[in-house]
Amino acid sequence: MGGVLLLHAAAGLLLLAAAAAVSARPVSTLLAAGNETKTSSNGGLSVYFHLDSCPQLETIVRSNVDAALRQNVRLTAGLLRLFFHDCFPQGCDASILLDNGERNLAPNVGLQQEVLQLIDDIRANVHAQCGPTVSCADITVLATRDAVNLAGGPAFTVPLGRLDSLAPASDNDVFKLPPPTATVDELLSAFTNAGLADPADLVSLSGAHTVGKARCSAFGAVDGQGADVDMITKCVTETCSAASGSGDRLRDLDFLTPTALDNLYFVELTLNKNKGVMLPSDQGLATDPRTSWLVQGFADNHWWFFDQFSTSMIKMSQLRGPQANLGEVRRSCSTRNPSGGLPVATA
Repeated sequence: MGGVLLLHAAAGLLLLAAAAAVSARPVSTLLAAGNETKTSSNGGLSVYFHLDSCPQLETIVRSNVDAALRQNVRLTAGLLRLFFHDCFPQGCDASILLDNGERNLAPNVGLQQEVLQLIDDIRANVHAQCGPTVSCADITVLATRDAVNLAGGPAFTVPLGRLDSLAPASDNDVFKLPPPTATVDELLSAFTNAGLADPADLVSLSGAHTVGKARCSAFGAVDGQGADVDMITKCVTETCSAASGSGDRLRDLDFLTPTALDNLYFVELTLNKNKGVMLPSDQGLATDPRTSWLVQGFADNHWWFFDQFSTSMIKMSQLRGPQANLGEVRRSCSTRNPSGGLPVATA
């Protein structure tokens, strides 16, 4: 799941109640002497965090994401994968954006360079308008949220006020990202340890695969012969057969609407759960009684999927590592700020 998680406009699905509960907490930051390293007194996040310092923030982010998706619709999957791989190891702190760090580890191989560039381009535009007051971590969360909605998924609010990490996540934490071959036991354990103990979080966030691709090597042998072979099995066979090339060939995870964030991946999963054409980890979710009822429920009701997906995305965006209260607002998303930089205060 973690290795490939790439993470119908839903009017009225603004989950303001969940966000409002977070926004009620007071937020203050203290600036360390001599540079932009800051310590947050309580780690509080708020949907209003940048309202005074950068009121045009969300407009800037959405317009940039919209323009990028018009050029490459596949960036939705890339942003979802970046978001998940940043937040899961040690919280949403943009640690994955640092050069020569966790991006080079096996679970993060294949992150889209175009997505990494998009985040830094948005940062440059935001900082040009507002000064260096918004972190790369906040920009990553906002950009992913907007990409979900622009791809036809739900609209929801996210609390802001994150700091960028001072170091990459540890190798040990990065390798906690569950692979596409993970069993349901392994998936439930990994999500619980990350702070997402509700099985509905695991299953709904797996729905981000609806806009994703995976290497053919992630799937087992598929029998595409015979007169009764369905369309999806035939497509998988044609895409991933040995004659088509190596196991590095990519195939859509959702064959029906591969660029739309909808519930059809769950529909396909319920119809093909024993045929070897879906990711092994997702096939497990469709057959294990602890999760199969959620897979079937999301397949039957896309509004339920949207509601739970929004809730789980908000929860994931609030995952906090042990160093979450110590960080900076990077002037370049891929590098730490130089020591002695000018201080920047945020409310």
